[in-house]
Amino acid sequence: MKINNSQKSMLKSYLRAVIASAFVLGLALVADIRPELAVLLGALLAPVAKYIDPSETDFGLIAEKSMNEIKKVASKSSSTKKTK
Repeated sequence: MKINNSQKSMLKSYLRAVIASAFVLGLALVADIRPELAVLLGALLAPVAKYIDPSETDFGLIAEKSMNEIKKVASKSSSTKKTK
């Protein structure tokens, strides 16, 4: 069974949510902190995990570099079109 890029993205997003939920459950049960704080930390965990994931291009560390490269290429291509 082959998985296309869209399905891979959905699976990664789902797994991030599962990990964040397990983190919240672990904090609430094992660390004995207030459930509200555990939920808050879990809500922050998933976006941070996506931000530092090097394969994510929607937003994050790589997305910033990608956008800069895209802007460079776009400006070069528009300048070459003007000179031709």
